[in-house]
Amino acid sequence: MKAMFAAAACLAVAASPIAAALAQPAAGGDIASKIVNDPGTPEVQGAKASLRDDPVVQGGKALRIEVPRKGANPWDSSVGGAIKKPVKAGDTLLLAFYARLERGENGATKTVLPFAGVQLVDAPWTPLFQEPVEIGPEWKLMKVKGKIDRSYPAGKLKVTIQLATAKQAVDIGPLIVLNQGPE
Repeated sequence: MKAMFAAAACLAVAASPIAAALAQPAAGGDIASKIVNDPGTPEVQGAKASLRDDPVVQGGKALRIEVPRKGANPWDSSVGGAIKKPVKAGDTLLLAFYARLERGENGATKTVLPFAGVQLVDAPWTPLFQEPVEIGPEWKLMKVKGKIDRSYPAGKLKVTIQLATAKQAVDIGPLIVLNQGPE
């Protein structure tokens, strides 16, 4: 499953619509060299996930996440992954991902995911930047951007999207975090 999602992630980055949407004028290197996470190895907590074909989403693969119930906390079900490269103070990170609500609780056609962002990997799990995102039945490219407050070594940060706001099925495309450098 991970190999297929990893291939979809590579396609998503290389394909012109997402690359054009994410590209920023930056000195040196291609867009793939600016990726600081592994888009093809998402980690799902507190929910069941399955890889599925979806020709509509960039890359043609999506992760369907079945959130079993509204959690006591929105982070009781989440998807994310480690930032595997170091980042420096003043760097701007851009989290980009496609998402859609496949099935909402009691027929809901929209939901708000209260936290999409980058945070510390361990207690106190301090967010560096985050914002809520609203999703509906159509695929939508989500972009959340933030400036890094200080330098962090590889593995100290992670991307997180909190999902436990309702019993629902959420489809997520590859999670891509780009280091756009200082802005």
